[in-house]
Amino acid sequence: MRTQIAPSRTTRLVVLTVVGVIFLIPIVAMLEFSLRAGLDGGYNLGHWTAIFDPENERTYRNLFRGVTNSLILAVVTVVLMLILLVPTMVLVKLRLPRLERPLELICLLPITIPAIVLVVGLAPVYSVVARFFGANAWTLSFAYVILVLPYAYRAIQANLISVDVVTLAEAARTLGAGWGTVIARVIVPNLRRGMLAAAVISVAVVLGEYTIASLLNRINLQTAVVQVSRSDPYAAVIFALLALAFGFLLLFILGRSSRPSRRPS
Repeated sequence: MRTQIAPSRTTRLVVLTVVGVIFLIPIVAMLEFSLRAGLDGGYNLGHWTAIFDPENERTYRNLFRGVTNSLILAVVTVVLMLILLVPTMVLVKLRLPRLERPLELICLLPITIPAIVLVVGLAPVYSVVARFFGANAWTLSFAYVILVLPYAYRAIQANLISVDVVTLAEAARTLGAGWGTVIARVIVPNLRRGMLAAAVISVAVVLGEYTIASLLNRINLQTAVVQVSRSDPYAAVIFALLALAFGFLLLFILGRSSRPSRRPS
């Protein structure tokens, strides 16, 4: 019989320390750079306060517009992704198990296609989209749903495998529940962890996307940061740090929400 040797506490501590240092070094360097007072030396919060100074509103207007557009894109992308992916995966799991492999192939296909190739194919599509929905930045969410499909599918699929949705659905149907009730009140609550993970990953992808927005002439966080970095590199680094902090906050919320609630027996 094959025995598995778990890593010791020291080994895990060393690995976590090395990984933590690798992540912390660039973050600390960015923070140090954003606090520099200039060529005279020293550190202060001058660059941070300058961004939120009303007198500089015109200078950083495009940057705040990019932040707003990216947040709207993140929300719309997550909503569209969940509406499209969760019912489809549940339906395939319950009624059409033979289509699991084709569905997996379709969802994982975008990760194999470079973003520049996607833009070439999406450019004529967006010329039609602009006629019906306008050229607003939120329309990029249609393309971003395709980008996040591989990551969202894996997150939800991992949770879906651990839940016996067939038994849950049959039990609910036996008690007289309709398919809408089965999905909304029985299956979806059991997929909360996977859906939260898919949402966090999707938000991270949307906040970090640059190629599609740039080539389709839309303003989001990354395109605005690149534009501002040409005249004010401190502001670009500060907003990159804020985006990282927002991502860590989402991961913290995911971790807290995924923990089973402890109720007194």
